[in-house]
Amino acid sequence: MGMQQLIRDLNRLYRQVPALHRLDCEAQGFEWIAAQDADNSLLAWLRRDGDGGVALVICNFTPVPRQGYRLGVPEGVAQWREVLNTDAPCYGGSGMGNASRALPVESHGAHGRAQAIVLDLPPLACLILLPA
Repeated sequence: MGMQQLIRDLNRLYRQVPALHRLDCEAQGFEWIAAQDADNSLLAWLRRDGDGGVALVICNFTPVPRQGYRLGVPEGVAQWREVLNTDAPCYGGSGMGNASRALPVESHGAHGRAQAIVLDLPPLACLILLPA
């Protein structure tokens, strides 16, 4: 049941957020944020729609929760919000995540960027964030 709900929610989000699909085959539709964090087995990237819309995707490939993880983000967004968390209870997960709070951008950067957010990354999960 949880997997069916996840697929439904992913499909709905994919249709509603142009950044997730509009420039699929174009280089300007994709940007790495964290591709070198082998110590944490983590990948993060941006998807862009070409009209200023962005989506941030973060995947934690370990069974270790990453609380207080500092992730570099692009300038121009003041806050981010979690819109999908594969570790949510409705999908059979533990419920760890950031859905209950906005993630403000801080001027202390990370991953070669001037700004960052601090978030909790659930184990073996992927998150999708959008500008708040």
